[in-house]
Amino acid sequence: MKTLPSPRGKAKCGPAPGDTIQELTPEEYELFRQLIYAQSGINLGSQKQQLVRARLGKRLRAGGFRSYRAYYDYVRHDSSGRELAALIDAISTNTTHLFREKQHFEFLAQTVRGWANDRKWRARRDALRIWSAGCSSGEEPYSIAMTLDDALRGSPGLDWRILATDISTRMLARARSGIYEAHRVGTVPEAYRKRYLVPVPGGDAGCVQVHPDLRRRITFAHFNLMSERFPFQRGFDVIFCRNVMIYFDRPTQEALVGRFTQHLRPGGYLIIGHSESLNALKHTLAYIRPTIYRKEPAE
Repeated sequence: MKTLPSPRGKAKCGPAPGDTIQELTPEEYELFRQLIYAQSGINLGSQKQQLVRARLGKRLRAGGFRSYRAYYDYVRHDSSGRELAALIDAISTNTTHLFREKQHFEFLAQTVRGWANDRKWRARRDALRIWSAGCSSGEEPYSIAMTLDDALRGSPGLDWRILATDISTRMLARARSGIYEAHRVGTVPEAYRKRYLVPVPGGDAGCVQVHPDLRRRITFAHFNLMSERFPFQRGFDVIFCRNVMIYFDRPTQEALVGRFTQHLRPGGYLIIGHSESLNALKHTLAYIRPTIYRKEPAE
């Protein structure tokens, strides 16, 4: 079996000059659509054939495949699972920026300050734990980290940790570095830019890096939200899952919200994206405000 280069690598073998890849047929698209849905929960529907053709074309050229069916067969028989991960990487949409939907971070700051001043709340916690589910290239968890560090500067005894997960190994690699182009950090509040963004040691002057003290607070991990059981032994006080569920159908959304609810601590919050809503779903969370829901507190 041939070995394809990594998604970030250059093609080592491909169609000879002048060779063409056969067009993606409706039948082949349906095979990919079902595979992507089964493995990631992403529901492409019937109108994304050109998107699949364009995004997978690079993988076909990298591996020297003449047809999409040949590539599909290769993915299905790759026992390592690496090429399936590369396929999901290619299909996933990973557009985001620091402090996207800033009202969520304002709500988070207000909430954690209240928790920090609540003796009963603190007595039940060893640490404040937040999960960024679908963290992409890290902008969300780093925005959360800046918000928490600033909000809890007057509460040094309260430890906090962030778990950041994504299905894309390529995005996770970028996220772990915490490096961003300087022109992309304009959405970060000025005080935060001065405090939490530093020059890249020995690096490009056009980039900045999140301060190492914040990076140490975040654990980045590969995780598929379609896993039937989540392996987390301790609950979370806040779960961010923003602009992820829009790619899932209703049954998948309901199942995912149910699993999130199981792993929220009593009184904890689920925060979703501005284009999402739980209104049409069966769930047990209380509506707080648009895109923010709460698990009932313990008696």
